[in-house]
Amino acid sequence: MRMPFRYPLFVYLLWRCIGISTKTQDHQINEEIRDKEIRLIGAEGEQLGIMSADQANQLAAEAGLDLVKISPKAVPPVCKIMDYGKFRFEQAKREKEAKKNQHVVEIKEVRMSPGIDVGDFNTKLRSAQKFLSSGNRVKVTVRFRGREMAHTEIGLDLLKDFAEQCADIANMDKTPKLEGRHMSMFLAPKTAKELQKAAKEREAAEAAAKAAEENP
Repeated sequence: MRMPFRYPLFVYLLWRCIGISTKTQDHQINEEIRDKEIRLIGAEGEQLGIMSADQANQLAAEAGLDLVKISPKAVPPVCKIMDYGKFRFEQAKREKEAKKNQHVVEIKEVRMSPGIDVGDFNTKLRSAQKFLSSGNRVKVTVRFRGREMAHTEIGLDLLKDFAEQCADIANMDKTPKLEGRHMSMFLAPKTAKELQKAAKEREAAEAAAKAAEENP
């Protein structure tokens, strides 16, 4: 915030130099604004008209606030009287809150063996579906041991079956690929638009099946 104009001039200028040099700015402020004409908006949002940058700086100084150029490409540029320090603080707070609310996509992994039984397969399937529903990608891996390497097609069929059972909520992002003794694929959650489309298709299919039963 600008120091009130009632302070001695040398103190005011010293404070201004230190303040400007020690903070990262996204806008031109105060004496950095040297346009012959600017359109000024007051601290309460009132339109104060077109004037020189010097006149605007004088008004801002008298109010103990800063002159900030908010629309540099306008003709003439638009400036506003405000507490720039408070503005920057609130801006940083909003950005931090937005970042906090962002979902970070993680890659979860589900591992199986070619000889996995039905119960374990379903447990792994439910885990993957839970990860996908939370917006995360899932890497599904089949590990081959010893002689199992001679029948990698079993692992391929297992992965394809796994993908089909997740098809309502996920797309196969990367097809199954054998690397050493591991065969892996990636599943990515469907977008909201894709889920909505799939739901409509299911409803249409169910309605058609019901109609067929009622009118054989």
